[in-house]
Amino acid sequence: MKFIADTHTHTLASGHAYSTVIENVAAAAKAGLQYMCVTDHATSMPGAPHHWHFVNQRVLPSSLSGVRLLKGVEANIMNGDGELDMPIYVYGGLEWVNASLHEAVFRSSDEQTHTQALINAMRSECVDAIAHAGNPSYPIDAEAVVREAARCGVAIELNNSSLNGSRQGSEPNCLAIAALAKELGAWVTTGSDAHFAHNVGDLVSVSELIRKVGLPREQIITTDTALFEAFITKRQLIRKQRVQAEISR
Repeated sequence: MKFIADTHTHTLASGHAYSTVIENVAAAAKAGLQYMCVTDHATSMPGAPHHWHFVNQRVLPSSLSGVRLLKGVEANIMNGDGELDMPIYVYGGLEWVNASLHEAVFRSSDEQTHTQALINAMRSECVDAIAHAGNPSYPIDAEAVVREAARCGVAIELNNSSLNGSRQGSEPNCLAIAALAKELGAWVTTGSDAHFAHNVGDLVSVSELIRKVGLPREQIITTDTALFEAFITKRQLIRKQRVQAEISR
């Protein structure tokens, strides 16, 4: 399957990744991508930058090497209330927000807590996608999470790195989540989770998973320019409205 976007990439700024924005974009162009989201880890992850780093992404060009750059973040979900780890105004200036559970930030608890954390993060209206939800370290009620994603219009990420050993044991969970997305009509996005430039745009394992499940292209936002543009435009409007409402309180 041909993808136009990689919605999950990391640079040196994440503290445990090894390439620059320019190197990642060059890899994205080589892979034939039209879009690349810059989604470094947010502030609570060890080694991550201050939130000013994310505010200052406005200095990045809108495109490089013919690839449209979306300035974003991989936000950490902090607790069962779904709170994210940067001041809310920061999200208003971003173009893509992944939200994730990470062992270094969120102590693994129980299925109900993990499920509620993901659901509440989506209800915050600041989040575009839930990343690597198949992580076996965080058991979830997958049907409840995917159903809420469909209701909120948030994408469920299929993460190539999860299918290649970075979160061992993820594959059956990812298959189940993808099948639920197909059944419940949830949006799906695709991310390499690259921490080195050579992995940007590597979505081979994701493509195979999609084939196994039979997910229709019209649910996968990263397969069509018009679909992707419509999704990001709608999500940015929702996020900006939510942020403005919070600031005005």
